[in-house]
Parts: sequence; C-alpha cells; structure tokens
Amino acid sequence: MVDYEDEGNSVAAWTGVVVMLVGFTLMGVAVAVANVPLFVVGVVIAVLGLVAGKVLAMAGYGVAAKRARNAEREADHADA
Repeated sequence: MVDYEDEGNSVAAWTGVVVMLVGFTLMGVAVAVANVPLFVVGVVIAVLGLVAGKVLAMAGYGVAAKRARNAEREADHADA
C-alpha cells in the first residue's frame, strides 16, 4: 500500500502555483480588455512562477527534500 502522506504539498509547489495563478489571472484580464502589454506581463509572471518553484525545489523546499527529512525523523525515532 502506498502512503500518501504529503500528496505533493511543499513550499516550492505552492509558491509556483500561486505565482502562476497571478500570471494566468492577469492574462485572462488582458484578454477581456484587449490589452497586449498586460498579457505579456502575465506571461512573464507565469514563467517566473515556474522558475521560482524549480529554484525553491532545488534549494531544499520541494517534496523530495521534505520526504527525506521525514524519513530521517522516522529513522531517529526508530533508533530511540
């Protein structure tokens, strides 16, 4: 049986999603008001969200690092 303890929740994932959501919202507003520069700003923000999520994951705020920390804690408790 697979243990779905965290389901992918991490600081890196949530930061990327929120920043990209802001970008996508700006793109939607830009389409509604026919504003190309605002659309481009939304695209740039969405790409920055992708980059921010990846950088945070590489800095240790992603799911892999979180799982490694949890496994280390469980090993420490098993030794005690």
